[in-house]
Amino acid sequence: MNPPFRLDGRRALVTGGASGIGEQICRVFAAAGASVIVADLDRDGANALARELPGSSVRIFDITDEPAVEAVMKSLDGLEILVNCAGVAHVGTIEETEADDFRRLLRINVEGVYMVTRAAMPKLLESKGSIVNIGSVAGLVAVKRRFAYCASKGAVVALTRQLAIDYAGRVRVNCICPGTVETPFVDGYLEKFHKHEKDKIRQELHARQPVGRMGRPDEVAYMALYLSSAEAEFVTGSALTIDGGWTAA
Repeated sequence: MNPPFRLDGRRALVTGGASGIGEQICRVFAAAGASVIVADLDRDGANALARELPGSSVRIFDITDEPAVEAVMKSLDGLEILVNCAGVAHVGTIEETEADDFRRLLRINVEGVYMVTRAAMPKLLESKGSIVNIGSVAGLVAVKRRFAYCASKGAVVALTRQLAIDYAGRVRVNCICPGTVETPFVDGYLEKFHKHEKDKIRQELHARQPVGRMGRPDEVAYMALYLSSAEAEFVTGSALTIDGGWTAA
């Protein structure tokens, strides 16, 4: 038998690929044989990562800039895998969420996924490819003081299912819904909102997963690898949780 979960000969574009979950997806995909395109706004981070990954390349663009997104997709010779990982968060109830904050989350987390996916779709249809959207448990259940974030990630889950049905048999589309994952994303949250009590809040973030710890980026990356592989050809329209039991509790 051939080794499972290989991506040899496939081209994969990962938005938000320079750090956190996106970085680990790039690393895992490259190790599985894919030609990875690291897409990010962080030019230095993306280039540094690409230098470590044989056969990889870099595209620097804003996922909310439609002309830039279209130009990048037209520049690609082909594409078999798209991972929509770029995103932002916000802390606050509806009363604590300004209109500009709400619009920003929808623009990046939802419109960004729309723009990149729409521009990539012709190439994905040509290759009968696969899309993996990085959602969140916040798109499936309520999380205190995450009004805008929950709304945006709920939209990602919904658009995943809609795309999967619209393109069934032609392009597979799935969504990964992580719990809290220990990344620079979390570090930034702690620095911004809990600067003087980081250790306390970090322990609370660990504890809110029933298994007692936050997830690791590589754990999410390996789920993305499975969903992008030939072994997952019967999987489409799914929102898979990887949350330490959070949504089961």
